Parts: sequence; structure tokens; C-alpha cells
Amino acid sequence: MLSIYNSLTRQKEVFTPIDPQNVRMYVCGMTVYDYCHLGHARVLVVFDAVYRHLKALGYPVTYVRNVTDIDDKIIQRANENGEEFRTLTQRFTHHMHEDCEALGVLPPDVEPLATETIAPIIEMIESLEKSGHAYKADNNDVYFSVEAYSPYGALSGNDLNELRAGERVAVDEFKRDPLDFVLWKAAKPGEPKWPSPWGDGRPGWHIECSAMSTQHLGNHFDIHGGGKDLQFPHHECEIAQSEAATGEKFVNYWMHNGFVRVDEEKMSKSLGNFFTIRDIMKEYRGEEIRLFMLSSHYRSPLNYSTAQLDNARNGLNRLYTALRDLDTSTGNINEGYRERFDNVMNDDFNTAEATAVLFELARELNLSRESGEITRVDELASTLRNLGERLGLLQDDPEEWLRGGSTALSISEEMIEQMINERTVARSNKDWAESDRIRDELKAHGVVLEDKAGATTWRRE
Repeated sequence: MLSIYNSLTRQKEVFTPIDPQNVRMYVCGMTVYDYCHLGHARVLVVFDAVYRHLKALGYPVTYVRNVTDIDDKIIQRANENGEEFRTLTQRFTHHMHEDCEALGVLPPDVEPLATETIAPIIEMIESLEKSGHAYKADNNDVYFSVEAYSPYGALSGNDLNELRAGERVAVDEFKRDPLDFVLWKAAKPGEPKWPSPWGDGRPGWHIECSAMSTQHLGNHFDIHGGGKDLQFPHHECEIAQSEAATGEKFVNYWMHNGFVRVDEEKMSKSLGNFFTIRDIMKEYRGEEIRLFMLSSHYRSPLNYSTAQLDNARNGLNRLYTALRDLDTSTGNINEGYRERFDNVMNDDFNTAEATAVLFELARELNLSRESGEITRVDELASTLRNLGERLGLLQDDPEEWLRGGSTALSISEEMIEQMINERTVARSNKDWAESDRIRDELKAHGVVLEDKAGATTWRRE
């Protein structure tokens, strides 16, 4: 039985879908004006794991992950570059898709664009204005009235009076209340704009997600996810405007993944510890980054360091080595390991414990291989491959993975094989000094030799 920690109620709750034949999930996607960074990677990987597990449990799932392709940052970056904003957003949407593929992230079922949702956005704002939850200000912007929606603050647990008095809310002389937020921005010279009942302009950020989610999933759906940084104000505002517009409960389960830190410090450009996915992939493969992400519970802070990524690399090498030269296509699944895997994933998608199950399974697989239990070996190998797939791991050919890498070797594969053959001859002649010399020389080139069952194989160090 699946339980999910609900950020709204601050407790784990048994997952009861509105419609078991169509579990509906929305995740706030990328604002496409730059390359995806570590924080984006965590959102992408975490909710891909959620998506995969829901499907593995037998639920038909409609997964919507939007693309924000119009906002202040996009307009500013396009102006800085001297290019049309759509050229910018299309380029970085393409780069985002490349990053997703490298991380093993499945495409969502629907990927709506904010700029293609203008009509539903305007319709939602009109309904808010009609019900008294929105107003047009003297500057021609349209604002949501927080005072007209009494539950505001329930998701984040913020006290509204403290927010009003604090410096976290920007004061705008056109607002009736400092907490009110913009739904429609009046057009400024040179900015992208669309016609509306309030004049030419563009949508505010919060209303975009409400319109995109309800358009594709209905007024009331199962799961809404995103990074913890979106809990307030973005998701708080989404709840307010959506429920005020539709008169229905917006979302049953709110999920938020924890922050990413770099060597125990907050990631930021000013500290010089800001990394894009592409920066990291110069040294590490996408699956290594993915395992690193999944090795912590999604609600916990994630501390990025090269040591952690090295651990992920070594861990994947152990898992792929366990699968080397084995048939994983039998389809026989060890029910004991499958049940243990399901149990930890059903406990609020605990991927940290799920990856631990994979490593324990690999250890038993190696022991069974050494003892010659062929039937047991085939079953465990198929189970490891199957459970790995459910986390988006272990989908490469083991031999190709172990010999592959993000950088070129300083020695050709033909030369490696030649030196292995020379070492085999040396070993048969009991010339252990020559055998060791060849092993050491290959290791200096980043090649590790493994002698098993009378044969020698190699992998990258």
C-alpha cells in the first residue's frame, strides 16, 4: 500500500487515487532561458522515479510537466542576447530534452507550453475577477486578492500578518494588499504581448501553472510536485487561484523534493558553486548522476560533491559487474527481493532504501555465481535488471558500460586486448613479474583487469 508524505497536511497518507484508472500528476517544469542545473536535475529524476513506480504498481498515469516559456527572466535574457524570445526558449527546451535523455528521464505524457495556454489563462482570470477574487489595478495589471481567499498560507504554514510586515513581500503601490500577486501584466514597450479583456499583456507566472494543470488534468487531480523552493509563494498561489476559480479542491497530495547543497553550502552563482547538468557530465555519465540523486530520500537535502559522485560511479560499476556475461532476459523474478523493493518504494518513494536493495541483490548474485547455482544466478540477474529499470538504472549492456566512459582512453581497445593476450601467455609460463607489469601498465591507462573462471576481462577504472 503506497503512502505519500503530503506537504499540505505534513504527514504521510495512504495514496487513494481519485480515479484508479487514471492517476493524474503535475510537476512544475523548467523555465527555459538557460541550461538545467543540479536543482533541476533533482526535480526531473525524483518525479521520474515517482512516475515509474506508479506505473509499476499497475496504475495508468497521466503525467504533465510544463514548460515555462514566457516570464521576466526569459524576456531579460532574450533582450541581452538580442534575439526573439521564442528562439531562446526553443533552444533551451531542446537542451533540456537532451539533459533529460542523458539522465534517463522518461518524457511526460503531456508537456504544455505557457504560450500555448493563453486562452485558458485568460478564462481563469476572468472567472476570478467575476467572483471578486481578482481586480484590475490603476497600472492595468490584474491582481489576485489574497484577502478574498481565507485559506491562503495553509501549504507553507506562513502567518499572513508576519508576511505583510516582513521584507519578503515586495511592496507595490498599485496592490490593495502587499500579499496580492499578479495574474496579468500590462504590456511594456518591446515586450511580448497578447490581447486580453484588460488590454495587451502577458500572464503572471503563478496563473500559468494553474491553467496548464487544470486544462490537462481537470480541476481536481491527485499529485502536484516540484522543488521545495516552489512551496511558497508559487504553489501557495496556485492553490488559491485554482480553488477560487473552480470552487473545487485543487490537489490531494503535494510533494516537494529537498534542496541541493554543494559541499554543505547553498548552491549559488555568487558562491561560485553553481553547476549545470552539462558541467557535471564532462566528468560523469548521466546514469552516475541519476544514482547519486536516488541514493538520498527525495525530501532530504542533497549534498553534491565529487566524492558522492565517485561513490555512485563505483556503485554502478559493481552492479554492472554483477550482471556481466549473464542472461537477464528470462523474466524470472525473485519475489522476496521484489517485495522488499516494493515495500520501501511504497513508503513515500524511498529510493535510498530501494538502491540498497539493488546492492544487496548484487552481492547475493555474485555469491551464487561463485557457487555455481546457475538457476539462482539467472533469477537474481533478471531481478536485478528488472528492479534497476524501475529506478531508471542498469539499462545499458554491462560490457559496454564497463568499457565505456565520458572521456577517451589513452590506449586503444585493440592494444588492451593484445596486452591481455600477452599477459595470459606470461601467466601460463608462470612469469608473474611480467603478468604484474602488464596489469600495472594497463592500470596506468585507466584499465582494470579482472580474472574470473579462467578468463580475463577489463573495464575502466
